[in-house]
Amino acid sequence: MKINALVAFHSDQPLKAGQIELRDMQADDVKIEILFCGVCHSDLHMARNEWGVSRYPLVPGHEIVGNVVAVGDNVTKFSVGDTVGVGVMVDSCRECPFCRQHEEQYCEAGFTPTYNGTDKYTGNTTSGGYAQHVIADQHFVVTVPDNLALNAVAPLLCAGVTVWSPLQHFNVKAGDRVGVVGLGGLGHMAVRLASAMGAEVTLFTTSPAKGADARRLGAEHVVISRDAAQMARCQASLDIILDCVAAPHDLDPYLNALKTNGQLVLVGIPDQPHPSPNVTPMVFRRLSITGTSIGSIQETQQMLNFCGQHNITADVEMILGDEVETAFERMLTSDVKYRFVIDMQKTRW
Repeated sequence: MKINALVAFHSDQPLKAGQIELRDMQADDVKIEILFCGVCHSDLHMARNEWGVSRYPLVPGHEIVGNVVAVGDNVTKFSVGDTVGVGVMVDSCRECPFCRQHEEQYCEAGFTPTYNGTDKYTGNTTSGGYAQHVIADQHFVVTVPDNLALNAVAPLLCAGVTVWSPLQHFNVKAGDRVGVVGLGGLGHMAVRLASAMGAEVTLFTTSPAKGADARRLGAEHVVISRDAAQMARCQASLDIILDCVAAPHDLDPYLNALKTNGQLVLVGIPDQPHPSPNVTPMVFRRLSITGTSIGSIQETQQMLNFCGQHNITADVEMILGDEVETAFERMLTSDVKYRFVIDMQKTRW
């Protein structure tokens, strides 16, 4: 079955409306009519082959919300008409220790990404959510709370769970002091989620203009990271810091802001390595620099349930499919608050 999609045919060409072949349904599959798809910065990297792994033609998109329109014979989790989501993964080996403990994102064989992966049934490249439909195994589909605005749910499937996972893994709880570096797609969700968990949130930003917005999202403190005096006042004050910046930068000031036993958790992926940190404070105050990758399917569902209970969604700017290249260019200058989302139903083919 052929469907309409936004397709990257080459790294130096803009995405264009085209048609792709949707694979046949399998017994465990769910077919989803896509309503909304978030635009992640990784979509830009992949469309332009900035990581050197893109396979063309390529259909980006892994922040997918839509309605179930068909289910396979073995599907028990979903029914036609359900509102669901698909995130970064659509398969994994299901057998390794990480998959068995509900951490498919660390699958020893490597999880199958929603797009630019290899479909195990056809051997073809998987295609993402910049399209009319997607088919995915029920295990990798999640339920969307019915009280949330669906367009603003889409970024939760990547940006939301990427910051939720470390908050859960490191057992952040009410009263903990949490730092967030950068107020972008990831950072604004980190502020919202940590605040809703009862943490005392400090946002680090290079832009004084973001202070009011950070407080609106739930930050109690805003620190201008270029101001040495403000940074000095934060020394040894935080339990954990989520670094959401996807550009190389000095990590030492954030290590200095951690209490003994604190963790600096990297969730942004820069295109060049960070400068080497000073290990002295790490040794004398038992500090850790670590990182986490997206989140499991179980964590994604837990995060969505939490968001439903607390009425949390992303801040989004809606676009149509033919505006995605403009959105890419604006993303490069951080000109979005805080995630673009494509309205697939209104997109003109």
